[in-house]
Amino acid sequence: MALDACTEVPVLKERGQREVFCGLTGIVWLHRKMQDAFFLVVGSRTCAHLIQSAAGVMIFAEPRFGTAILGEKDLAGLADANEELDRVVDQLLARRPDISTLFLVGSCPSEVIKLDLARAAERLSERFFPQVRILNYSGSGIETTFTQGEDTCLKSMVPILPSSNEKSLMVVGTLADVIEDQFRKIFDTLGLGPVYFFPPRRATNLPPVGKQTYLLLAQPFLSETARALIQRGATLLDAPYPIGVEGTTAWLESAAKAWNINNEHFQKTIAPAKERAQIGLERYRQSLAGKSLFLFPDSQLEIPLARFLSRECGMELVEVGTPYIDRMLMQNEISLLPANVSLSEGQDVERQLDRARLAKPDMTVCGLGLANPLEAEGMTTKWSIELVFSPIQGYDQTADLAELFARPLERKKRLSV
Repeated sequence: MALDACTEVPVLKERGQREVFCGLTGIVWLHRKMQDAFFLVVGSRTCAHLIQSAAGVMIFAEPRFGTAILGEKDLAGLADANEELDRVVDQLLARRPDISTLFLVGSCPSEVIKLDLARAAERLSERFFPQVRILNYSGSGIETTFTQGEDTCLKSMVPILPSSNEKSLMVVGTLADVIEDQFRKIFDTLGLGPVYFFPPRRATNLPPVGKQTYLLLAQPFLSETARALIQRGATLLDAPYPIGVEGTTAWLESAAKAWNINNEHFQKTIAPAKERAQIGLERYRQSLAGKSLFLFPDSQLEIPLARFLSRECGMELVEVGTPYIDRMLMQNEISLLPANVSLSEGQDVERQLDRARLAKPDMTVCGLGLANPLEAEGMTTKWSIELVFSPIQGYDQTADLAELFARPLERKKRLSV
């Protein structure tokens, strides 16, 4: 499949009421990835309920995240919030000596009372050095949307990455371990490396970065992290994201070209996985081809998903909405969208709902807060949060990704019989 499409797409700028989760939600996948890290949210009970609900934590589980509750006295300035935070951290590290990296995560309440978590992290790091490294980042809904919590988290780690002049590849963005293993196997077969993944499976195994580091972004919402790594000397490889057969092939090829890998060797290496993906995809393409799709802004995955669903599954794009467009990270994907696509940045939820109702698409991708009301109106929806929590990158996940969209259509078809 040739990588050709429009080069310029007009963008509708939307500014109004939003319907998105805050960046605290990123803890759900970050804590699963970094097995020796702990995420301590400095916030309210609402923050705690959000994370627990999103993660589905069992009552007997020993999660690696928690909330330092800011009570009424803290919020009113009647208590020393730093003193309370120190006490909670002392208790936590005494009970959990296995923690090697502790993230202090800012929230809306901690932002409102102007609690300086950067200074708190610096102070506590000096106390617990070298047993525990303490960092901080913001997941506040005032400053971040759904997936931006990962961006601010990884950016907080960039200054402590070791320096290196060795030529290496860094894959940036949280991937499920099985996908990481699949990509690593391909890179090894190509003879490309060394390859590092950021974030690593253990927060103590930090990847090196320098002027010979090449970056491949696995997620499209890492604007601040990418720029911070570039400031450390790294070079960002030009590629779409590894979603679908087309995106995965172009993503891998970008790294292969940086290592001057022979094209014949490259094609031979990816051929088995690529063929499996194409065969698996065909089954769901039959269900999706010709169906219309409306994507509300939520995760910043919308543009790569729209490209995949349009070009590889034959779906017709009514509107592609995304919270924020960073041209440096997204231009490759935008250039692969159909020329007549309606692309919107930001959100004015009432106006977007009006456009969706008028278009009556076969499927609407949206957040949880919009899905149930739209389903009650007879529209078929897909939860955007599921697309973040599910392993969707790479060849072997292509059919699974298509199935996530085919399933709601099949359900509606059966219910209408």
